[in-house]
Amino acid sequence: MEMKKKYNIPHLPLNIDLETKEILKQVNLSNKSLAELKGVARTIPNENVLINSLVIQEAKDSSEVENIVTTHDEIFKADLSVSEYAISSAAKEVMNYREAMLEGFLQVRRNQLLTNNVIKAIQEKLEKNKAGFRTVLGTTLQNKNGEVVYEPPQNAQDIENYMANLEQYINNPSLSDVDPLIKLAVIHHQFESIHPFYDGNGRTGRIISVLYLVQNGLLDLPILYLSRYITHNKSQYYKLIQAIRDSNGNSKDWQNWVIFILKGIEETSKETIVLINGISSLMSRYKNRLKPVFGKTYKHELLNNLFFHPYTKIEYMQRDMGVLRKTATKYLDMIVETGLLSKVKIGKSNYYMNDGLIELFMNQGKERTDSNESIESVQS
Repeated sequence: MEMKKKYNIPHLPLNIDLETKEILKQVNLSNKSLAELKGVARTIPNENVLINSLVIQEAKDSSEVENIVTTHDEIFKADLSVSEYAISSAAKEVMNYREAMLEGFLQVRRNQLLTNNVIKAIQEKLEKNKAGFRTVLGTTLQNKNGEVVYEPPQNAQDIENYMANLEQYINNPSLSDVDPLIKLAVIHHQFESIHPFYDGNGRTGRIISVLYLVQNGLLDLPILYLSRYITHNKSQYYKLIQAIRDSNGNSKDWQNWVIFILKGIEETSKETIVLINGISSLMSRYKNRLKPVFGKTYKHELLNNLFFHPYTKIEYMQRDMGVLRKTATKYLDMIVETGLLSKVKIGKSNYYMNDGLIELFMNQGKERTDSNESIESVQS
């Protein structure tokens, strides 16, 4: 098949107008929803509960974009490190994503920088290798029919140069005075077009997007659920990315892409607000049910345990409550009697399911999925 016209990746910032009337109208709506999300997230007293819950959701949906499909049940069991349970490769990929997101989040929050070293660390956690940026020729992007639709830069020095420019664009506000959400759309497209790694570019790019919001103070935590929007609009997502490449950066194609991402931020902010409110209401209900049962022995660590681990186990309760195994077992069985947990046996051990939280996640996942074609990176 004849190769498409080569896309000349621009150096950033772009020399086109990214503040059209249409873009500015949407960016205002997106910023409003994002600010509301940031505020709602602060109503959950323990940030680790929220990070763990929502990053698992994000990891699941981001992996689905790459056709890595697993279930909540598999993921929660993988989180338990159950020796008697054979963890699927897809569930392992999702757990790797969570590990990569948290690694990046800790570094960005500590240093307020999203550097290439951070990006490499994220990809290393995802793929469990230290290959770094590509140095060998042969990477192409193909559609499901095996047709080459895009060839990213092949020369190692070109990749290094493009990534150095992208690093400057991300971390130096003086390079561009456009709204950070508009910059996010540019950063995402640029990263996916450079395609700097042999594997994991899509998932790394989606993590970068969330961390960029944290870096710029638009979110305190990496909880924007953008991968679900991409999964549900996968065909359009790839079509708009490719349209810019095919036209070599036509301003109208850039506008369409930026608006698509901005709408995604608005939509997923609203969805995440609903989910956080659901978690908050559920935590309040559990607290009100558990306080009379436990009396003076009730501690907030008890509630945190049940919501940090949708599947929990005796060892986790021991650790979080600072009690003996016998006491932890007693606590969990008392909660089972209230109907807030279900006890399940896997192998020789008992585990405990937070039914309300799992149902909340399952209901969130019942929306439609888009089965349109995806573009995958292959090395020939």
